[in-house]
Amino acid sequence: MSKQKNLDTSFFGQPRGLSTLFFTEMWERFSYYGMRAILLFYMYYAVTKGGLGMDQATAASIMSIYGSLVYLASVVGGWLSDRVWGSRRTVFIGGVLIMFGHIALSLPFGVSALYVSIALIVIGTGLLKPNVSEMVGGLYSPEDRRRDSGFSMFVFGINLGAAVAPWAVPWAANGFGLNLFHGEMNFHAGFSLAAIGMFFGLVQYVVDGRKYLSKDSLYPDDPIDKESLRPVIIWSIVGVIALVIILGLLAAMGQLNINNIITIITVIAIALPIYYFVMMLNSKKVTKDEKSRVVAYIPLFIAAAIFWAIEESGSVVLALFAEQRTILHIGGWHFAAANFQTLNPLFIMILTPFFVALWDHWKKQPSAPGKFAAGLVIAGLSYVWMALPAMIHGTTAGRVSPFWLVGSWFIVEIAEMLISPIGLSVTTKLAPKAFKSQMMSMWFLADAAGQAVNAQVVKYYSSATEVPYFLIIGAVSIVFGLILCLFVKKIHGLMDGVD
Repeated sequence: MSKQKNLDTSFFGQPRGLSTLFFTEMWERFSYYGMRAILLFYMYYAVTKGGLGMDQATAASIMSIYGSLVYLASVVGGWLSDRVWGSRRTVFIGGVLIMFGHIALSLPFGVSALYVSIALIVIGTGLLKPNVSEMVGGLYSPEDRRRDSGFSMFVFGINLGAAVAPWAVPWAANGFGLNLFHGEMNFHAGFSLAAIGMFFGLVQYVVDGRKYLSKDSLYPDDPIDKESLRPVIIWSIVGVIALVIILGLLAAMGQLNINNIITIITVIAIALPIYYFVMMLNSKKVTKDEKSRVVAYIPLFIAAAIFWAIEESGSVVLALFAEQRTILHIGGWHFAAANFQTLNPLFIMILTPFFVALWDHWKKQPSAPGKFAAGLVIAGLSYVWMALPAMIHGTTAGRVSPFWLVGSWFIVEIAEMLISPIGLSVTTKLAPKAFKSQMMSMWFLADAAGQAVNAQVVKYYSSATEVPYFLIIGAVSIVFGLILCLFVKKIHGLMDGVD
C-alpha cells in the first residue's frame, strides 16, 4: 500500500514524465503532419504559385517513398538507442534534426532544400519516433496498472498534434488569415510554423526531461562493445560503398534521376523484410514452435503492407483528389484541400474508445488473422467508395461533394482499428525470444514496404485514371482479405496457441 501512496500521479493520475513525452510527441507529430499536409502541393504547384513545378506523378512518388524511408529509418533509430546513445539522447538528436529539416524547407532554396529536408526529417523521425514510445513504457513498473491508460493518453497526444496541424500549417501558408501574400500560397511560411512546433517540443523535452524522466533513459539498455561494433562498422562501410557504386553506375549511364533512386529504395524496402524472415527461419536460436509462429506472421505482414499502402495514400492520392476534384466549401464555410488530412487522426480518436470497449466485451471475437482479413476487405471498400463519384458523375463533370472523402477516411479508419493495434499486439506475441526487437521492427517495415510499393503505383493516378485506379487497388485488398479469411484457421494453428 505504501508504494501505491508514493506513486507520482501529478499528470491526470499519471507520472509527470508522461506530460513531457505527451507534449514532445504531440509537437513532433504537429510538425510532421503539418509539413505533409502541404508538401505535395508545394512540389507540384507551378513556380508562379510558390511551388517547385514538379510533374504530379513524380511529386506523388516522392511523398510515398518519403513515408517509406521514415519507417526504414526507425529500425536504425531503435538500434542506436539500445546499443549506443540511450533513448533520451537519441530522441533529442532526432528532434534537432527534424527541426533543421523544417527550417531547410522554410528557406527559398528550391529542390536542393527539399532533398536536404527529406534527409534530415527521415533520419530525425527514425531516431525519435520508436524511442519516445519506449520511454513511455519506462515510466511504469511492470505491476503498475496505469500503463495501458498511460499509453492511451500518449496516443491521444499523437493524434491531437496530427489533427491540429493540417489546419494550422495551411493557415500559415495562406497568410494567417490576413491575406499577407495577396491570395497566393507561401509554403515557406507554413513550413516555418512546422519548425516552430518542433522547437517548442524540444524546449519542453529538455527542460522537463531533466526533472521528470528516468535517469536510466540516459544510457543504452544493451551497450555495444568494441568487438561487436567492428563488424557493424565494416558492414555499414560496405553498404555505403555498394550504394555509391550503384549511384555511380547510374550516373555513368545517364540514369541518375529521382525516379531511379525511388526504385532503388523500393527494392530495399521490399528486400529488407524478406531478409529478416529468412534470417529468423534459418536461425538456430529459433525453436520449432517459434518458427511456426514466424511462418504465421508472413501472411499478416503482407496484409499489413497492403493495408498501409491504402491508408498512407491519404496524404498522396486522396490529397490530389481533394485539390483537383472536391468542392472546397460547405455552404458559406470554405476550407483548403490540406485540411482533409485532419480526418485520419480525428476518426482514430473517435473510433478508439468504441473498439476498446468492443474488444473488452466481445467474448467470441475473431482471432488476429480474422481481424486482419476483415480489415483488408474494409480498406479495399474505402477505395471502391472513392471510385463511385466518377462512376456516377463522370470525371469531366467538375468537382464533387467533400463527403466522399469524409466517407472514405471513415471507412479506412475502421480498417485501421482492426489491423494497426491488433498488429502491434500480435507482433510482440509471435516474436521469437532471440529476435524480439527485430520482430518489432518488422511492423515498421510492413508500413515501409507498403509505401514503397505505393511510390511506384501512385504514378498512374490522375483524374482520367481515377475509376480503374481506385477499383483495381481496392479489389486487390478485398481479394487478399477474402483469401486470408479462408486460411484463418490454418494461420491460427501455426500461431501455436497465440490468440
